[in-house]
Amino acid sequence: MTSSSTWLAEEAAINGFPPWRQVVFDGWLLRFSSGVRRTANSATPLREPRGDLAGMIASAEALYAAQSLPTIFRIPSFIAPSIDAQFAARGYTSEGESCMIEGPIDRVAGEGGSDTREVRLSPHPTPEWLAAMARLQGQSPVFHAVYRQIVSSVALPAAFAELTVEGESAALAYGVIHRGMLCFESVVTDARHRRKGLSRRLLAVLASWGKQNGASIATLQVEADNAPARALYHSIGMTTELHRYHYRRQPS
Repeated sequence: MTSSSTWLAEEAAINGFPPWRQVVFDGWLLRFSSGVRRTANSATPLREPRGDLAGMIASAEALYAAQSLPTIFRIPSFIAPSIDAQFAARGYTSEGESCMIEGPIDRVAGEGGSDTREVRLSPHPTPEWLAAMARLQGQSPVFHAVYRQIVSSVALPAAFAELTVEGESAALAYGVIHRGMLCFESVVTDARHRRKGLSRRLLAVLASWGKQNGASIATLQVEADNAPARALYHSIGMTTELHRYHYRRQPS
């Protein structure tokens, strides 16, 4: 049994990081973005998979091969275990276990504490924001070109946040609102300024913006083994784990 937020969070995550190109095929969304980041280059279910899974896999493999990309499927934990078992039987390897978490937006918005450092918000990713993200994430030129196009194509209400220290970007993130849910994306802090509450302040400001624009729940995806990040999100009230997911990669 899935909660009422489960598929909603899936939709928010898809809309928060849209692919360059996509194909909807037999209840799956196949995403293609030049191989940069699994999220935008994998097939993810739009409903509980049913029907001819073998035929769908064969078609997906052909489509990804035509783009010179490996075939990668994203497998949420709430779908039937037999689906994952069929990928394993085909030799698809498992990787990238992550968690989808959520929390009440009021709690997140109230966790900025006494930090008065200004957070700038923009409805679109500015060239300066994109350059700072490239620096803080250590993006290669190829990754940056794809990332820039992806975040610039977000169609839902969005806010791109930047917190500066001594005139230099020290923490960045953005949020997208989908059906009353605020989805955080690309949360990053300069390694020189970690454990100073910058991300907490940044997310609180984004949550306040989301609340003002009709959101009541905040959500995000975090790698299961990223203990520092999970501790941060838990401390600001994002304590509900909706589900997990992992990827299945086509054997080479």
